[in-house]
Amino acid sequence: MSDGETLAVQPLPAPASAPAPAPGSDARWRPALRIEPVLLLAALYVALAGNGAFWSAALAGRDLADGRAWALAAALLALLVAGAFLPLAAVATRRTAKPAIALLLVTAAVAGHFVDRYGVYLDPDMLRNALRTDWGEAGELLTPALALHLLVWCGPPLFLLARVELRRPPALRALAVRIGWTLALLATTGGLLFAAYQDLASLLRNQRELRYLAIPGNYLYSGVRALAGEARQAGAAVPRRPVGEDAVLGPGWAQRRRPALFVLVVGETARAANWQLSGYERPTTPQLAARGDVIDFGRVSACGTNTEVSLPCMFSAVGRRDYDERRIRGSEGLLHVLARVGFAVRWRDNQSGCKGVCDGLGEERMAAVEAVRAAGLCDGERCLDEALLQGLDGVVADATGNLVLVLHMLGNHGPAYSRRYPEAFRHFAPDCRDADLARCTRAEIVNAYDNALRYTDHVLARAIDFLEARSASHDAALLYVSDHGESLGENGLFLHGVPYAIAPRQQVEVPMALWLSPSFAANFGVDAACLRERATRPAAHDHLFHSLLGLLDVRTAVYDADWDFTAGCRRLGGAA
Repeated sequence: MSDGETLAVQPLPAPASAPAPAPGSDARWRPALRIEPVLLLAALYVALAGNGAFWSAALAGRDLADGRAWALAAALLALLVAGAFLPLAAVATRRTAKPAIALLLVTAAVAGHFVDRYGVYLDPDMLRNALRTDWGEAGELLTPALALHLLVWCGPPLFLLARVELRRPPALRALAVRIGWTLALLATTGGLLFAAYQDLASLLRNQRELRYLAIPGNYLYSGVRALAGEARQAGAAVPRRPVGEDAVLGPGWAQRRRPALFVLVVGETARAANWQLSGYERPTTPQLAARGDVIDFGRVSACGTNTEVSLPCMFSAVGRRDYDERRIRGSEGLLHVLARVGFAVRWRDNQSGCKGVCDGLGEERMAAVEAVRAAGLCDGERCLDEALLQGLDGVVADATGNLVLVLHMLGNHGPAYSRRYPEAFRHFAPDCRDADLARCTRAEIVNAYDNALRYTDHVLARAIDFLEARSASHDAALLYVSDHGESLGENGLFLHGVPYAIAPRQQVEVPMALWLSPSFAANFGVDAACLRERATRPAAHDHLFHSLLGLLDVRTAVYDADWDFTAGCRRLGGAA
């Protein structure tokens, strides 16, 4: 550089800006929204797309050209939206909003699948039943149809949720906005409820069970109730209230020289409508029918529509006629009274447990019995009901005196009816071989169900053969009764668990059958012909407690002859 020349400083070139994304490209579509509109959209989606059964039941028979029907629909929509929005609003922050919405969508999809596909009502009893079921039962409900439903119903909203960016205003402002949205929703809901009050009040008063179809309110409310009950039961151990503390064996026992062997078989999901002995046209109980010495009680009213309710109820002294769930679950039952007077009581289970009925008396699970596994009666998840008969010789030998043996069957537990019987019992064909009942015709479903009943018939006949072989050493008897019935597509309903007040007869009318050895009938003074005539009249689970006390000649003040179906057919008198 020569003298006098100046140094020119050139500015650095500006960095090239990133090219703008092409219109419509994925990178541009990431909208930034407040949390509250996203919560509201999720709640609206669940209310409209996830409540098909609710809307069908609530608007059935209404003229959609009538403005009052639209006002009612608007009020119901507001209730559904509020039922989804408010729980989300209580927990949603910028970090938790997306997981909370995703959880709502997935659980609503699962609930909607079972409500729409099987017609179940998600009331506290159903949720409690689900909580206490075993993995084998639960696994049968995890079908490809459920996976497809989750994909189709949850996939699009979850994708949209992932693309949204949630704004994060200052904390105080965010709280004020949340309160404002909540109050606005409550005010809107209140206004719509007021406008449709007359129709809405009539609907909810006359169809109270609608609340157990309304997603997500049904499973949120029922889940809290069920979990609260579980927590109370898991808390400090509270002894069951004693029942029949004054129980003693009747005077007739002084004349008996042989022990009693009474087998009580608790069936599962067998409905009277498909029971051959009760008039069904198909041969579902051919072995029992061929015997001629089995007394069938026709249609018997069950205590409930699911095992969790029916089992404790049917063993209680009060039953359905004076139903009090807390009292029933907190009290001793029939088996405790029998144990108190000296009967050995054994519970053998091939299902989901005794539901507290055998607490303190011992329970044997068939899947854990080595002889059962060795006999090839289990598939790793479930055992066939013939497992209940394995090793009975040893059970009887261990009980040196009077024995009451309860066999809790897997029976006709759905939806996988075809897994309840071996190949040799595929009498009615084609039978539904899929746990997803929607993939079968109704005829195939009924065939599978009836095949399972034929297998129950076989197990009962084998149990009676076992007892007959011991008639020289024991006064033997067997009573079979199912816990509840089943819907097989009538009125669009499948499975069971409909609230008792509106349950169809297929879910509450169950079979009951009694077999007495000649020596039992003679030594306990039972007139079989009289009992056969009595069996033509109505009976209920409520009769079980008092009838077995009477039949086994146990005296106690809690016995009620009015609920003993044997009372007028015993020469030795009742248990009073």
